[in-house]
Amino acid sequence: MAEDHTPTAGLTLEGGGFRGLYTAGVLDVWMESGVEFDHAVGVSAGAAFGCNIKSRQAGRAIRYNKRYCADPRYAGIGNLLRTGDLYSREFAYGEVPWRLDPFDSEAFARNPLTFTVVCTDVDTGEAVYHDLGPGDAGDIEWIRASASIPVLARPVELAGRRLLDGGVADSIPWEWMAARGCDRRVVVLTQPAGYRKGPNRLMFLLRVLLRRHPRLLELLANRHERYNRCLERLEAAEAEGRWCARASPCASLPSAATRRSWNASTRWAAGMPRWGSRTCAPTWADRGCGAGYEPVFSPAEKTGSYPMPP
Repeated sequence: MAEDHTPTAGLTLEGGGFRGLYTAGVLDVWMESGVEFDHAVGVSAGAAFGCNIKSRQAGRAIRYNKRYCADPRYAGIGNLLRTGDLYSREFAYGEVPWRLDPFDSEAFARNPLTFTVVCTDVDTGEAVYHDLGPGDAGDIEWIRASASIPVLARPVELAGRRLLDGGVADSIPWEWMAARGCDRRVVVLTQPAGYRKGPNRLMFLLRVLLRRHPRLLELLANRHERYNRCLERLEAAEAEGRWCARASPCASLPSAATRRSWNASTRWAAGMPRWGSRTCAPTWADRGCGAGYEPVFSPAEKTGSYPMPP
């Protein structure tokens, strides 16, 4: 007699700067609705904001970004000129998670969910997948590495590697997650359905600033091609029923680069949990992508494209 098999659920979180606050809102709704996963993988902002699903801190990512996004200690040109990092290591990855809006490392360590972050090896161009551990300062450094944008951050040295933003090597690691063997798989994107990335318009400048990193330059130059092929394969997997579901906003929000757009991003995302509780929760929690649910999506329901809240 065959042994009973307990289905497992895997979650993939795309990056995208402050577009990641859309992801934060979706995760808040799922946490409030009791949706759980066995394994999650986050890239860049998907790692920085998504780690709160393991510490079970609904609302935290949106809360601290609303509070500190316009604070020059958090991020800004001043930080970049002084330290080489747009986002302050001491404040954004130090004061905020350990004192001002504490990250619950004990809850993070207790939760059996495996949380993996993706980084890019500057020298080899390889994607580096690292499972976080006890939620300590070392784990925060891995999250910082995953979210360190080329040119806007210095490489983070960990495990004998020099690391930067994981989105350069593997923007949407859904195929990596599929290879882990999870029965039910969900991906949260930060661009709307049908989006396709164009060539990087700043490559001429990047070729000068990153001339000592040829593998990184090669990845940046063809990133749009790899990204679009990845989306095509994801869409094909959905059409064939080999993917459980994905969530994506119905409109694109620019990845914030100025204080004005940071504020606009957080104002938009701040309404997400309240608004999402009326729309996301019935679709995702009751219909079954979290562990312990049976997936019963109709073809039209496999993609959750949500309008911006008023």
